[in-house]
Amino acid sequence: MTLKKEPFGKSPQGKGIDRYTLANSRGLSASVMSLGATLMTVVMPDRSGSPSPVTIAFDTPEEYEKKHIYAGSTVGRFANRIGHGSFSLDGKKYTLACNDHGNHLHGGIVGFDRVLWKAEGFEEPGRVGVRMSSTSRDGEEGYPGTLRVTVTFSLTEENELGIEYDAVTDAPTPVNLTNHAYWNLAGAGSGTVEAHVLQLACPRYLPGTDVGMPTGEVRSVAGTAMDFTAPKPIGRDIAQVQGGYDHCYIRGETGRALECIATASDHGSGRRMEVWTTMPAIHLYTGNFLGGTLSSSGRPYPKHGAFCLETEFYPDCVNHPDFPSCILRPGQSYHHVTRHVFSVVSPESP
Repeated sequence: MTLKKEPFGKSPQGKGIDRYTLANSRGLSASVMSLGATLMTVVMPDRSGSPSPVTIAFDTPEEYEKKHIYAGSTVGRFANRIGHGSFSLDGKKYTLACNDHGNHLHGGIVGFDRVLWKAEGFEEPGRVGVRMSSTSRDGEEGYPGTLRVTVTFSLTEENELGIEYDAVTDAPTPVNLTNHAYWNLAGAGSGTVEAHVLQLACPRYLPGTDVGMPTGEVRSVAGTAMDFTAPKPIGRDIAQVQGGYDHCYIRGETGRALECIATASDHGSGRRMEVWTTMPAIHLYTGNFLGGTLSSSGRPYPKHGAFCLETEFYPDCVNHPDFPSCILRPGQSYHHVTRHVFSVVSPESP
């Protein structure tokens, strides 16, 4: 296994950005940069052994700033949306920065995706990786408390790409961290992901408004276009979902054990990915706003040209007392594990 560090340009403030590339002997590699603690390019061989990037990535830091779609970024303090950018905690109302139809999205105007993180590579028996750390000061984007965050990316010989999130705070505050990678297992820029087969271990989902805010209802997927409890092509029912999938799915049990919540595969290449998590939900987004206007290295990204599987707490849970709580208090530790497990399947596999 190898770990390589190299410079990757400068931040808007003129500070150096580092890129770390993790690789194993089976042809799987992942690059991570310190700007936004961003998972950049994941390269994976297909069933014939031919490697291709399977994530949307850009070639320069300037493109990440200009083509702002959170591609591979760590998002927080609160991933997803908070309605009207406000919430009450312990009897006090807080107002956050709003950046999405009058709501707060993915940490606000200057979220974790725009921060230059401190990074340190490591090599351990059986894995290589990089730890990234950042401190969000009291009042940033309107959040209470100073939050200290560490995100650890690691790769093993067993083709497991792990992301672990840890945080502590000096005052009560909402915390909901995730990664916003865009996946296309046929190869980034190779077309849409509508033929990808997806299964979610999620019998329920959260209906949303026309701007993506949860209504507060928790609804069964049974008998609807939202149902991925059995494997089906992403595109089979997508026309029945206005704009495409952009919904939070709830796992089948309420505990926080590390379990497989999603499985995606591409028949043509044979690539398969499992997503394991300790979080209670996962957000499925099917690249509804890519539209073919974004590209990198000559590869266009069309509408539905990638999908995101963001492990998380429920969106707007700070305003819904019946949703699982995301409030972190002094003396507690936020710990969230997500693992992507990659494999290649034969043409005869379903």
